[in-house]
Amino acid sequence: MSSPSLNVPLFEDTLAANQLDLTRTVPRVLQLNIGKLCNLTCVHCHVNAGPRRKEIMTRETVDRILGWLAGTQIEVVDLTGGTPEMIPDFRHLVEQIRGMGKAVMDRCNLTILNEPGYEWVADFHAEHGVEIVASMPCYCPKNVNEQRGDGVFDSSISALQTLNQLGYGRDTGLKLDLVYNPNGASLPPEQGALEADYKRELKSHFDIDFDHLYAITNMPIARFTSYLKREGVYADYMQLLLDHFNPHSVAGLMCRDTINVDWEGRVYDCDFNQQLGLHHGAKPTPLKVWELDFVNWASLPILTGSHCYGCTAGQGSSCGGATV
Repeated sequence: MSSPSLNVPLFEDTLAANQLDLTRTVPRVLQLNIGKLCNLTCVHCHVNAGPRRKEIMTRETVDRILGWLAGTQIEVVDLTGGTPEMIPDFRHLVEQIRGMGKAVMDRCNLTILNEPGYEWVADFHAEHGVEIVASMPCYCPKNVNEQRGDGVFDSSISALQTLNQLGYGRDTGLKLDLVYNPNGASLPPEQGALEADYKRELKSHFDIDFDHLYAITNMPIARFTSYLKREGVYADYMQLLLDHFNPHSVAGLMCRDTINVDWEGRVYDCDFNQQLGLHHGAKPTPLKVWELDFVNWASLPILTGSHCYGCTAGQGSSCGGATV
């Protein structure tokens, strides 16, 4: 089935029509995408990550970022990928950040805990008080395995039980949050109700506890866009996002208080802009984070595109889940 053609209005025009400004606040989060290497190849992945990717952050880049970070008031460092734990300097990076007294959030795919050579991951995270944000697209095996690969559900359940045994998600101060992505071209359901369903089902069937569920919209970029076009529903999906534009979602968008950085230190407004190459700084010399001062950052416009409708549809979507 083919989709109808669609003219997507510029995102900034939609903001203007709703009398909205998308402006920065004081940076609170540094989000580091430290590499595209991953042990999984998920359908919804906006990074196109996988086992054969070679892009990983080097020790030199890690240390330059750490040197800059130490002189800032950034509160949280959000580590993402790929699979962050697979870069050689992951432990060095976490230890240095925690030594600065800053919080570390790791976007863990859970299955890495069961991979040979990564048996250290769970204990290391617990020892250093790392908050874990773990992808868990559903509490049913079929949906998880369809989106992330055969056997991923069972491996994820085993990993969650391991984390619970260490105190994660069980009122010990070790935070464990889960992430839901729709399995296909639809918007997430209401986050609060879905969290209640997850907690009930995972507890009753597997004795698993966690803190919060983040419902995140699949962004129409990279691998997910290829899926939409292959299924002939790209225009339908974009129309769905347009029809559900929620002006109240804009105030909570992550691009307002987050600095996103890629594996080479280049600066972006969000991880989705990163995958589209929408970096700050003039070509061919993009701005590196260690060159950044917050006065200049506040004056830089937030770069937008049609994918921004994914973050502003329905309840809104950010790396921290719904924005309204």
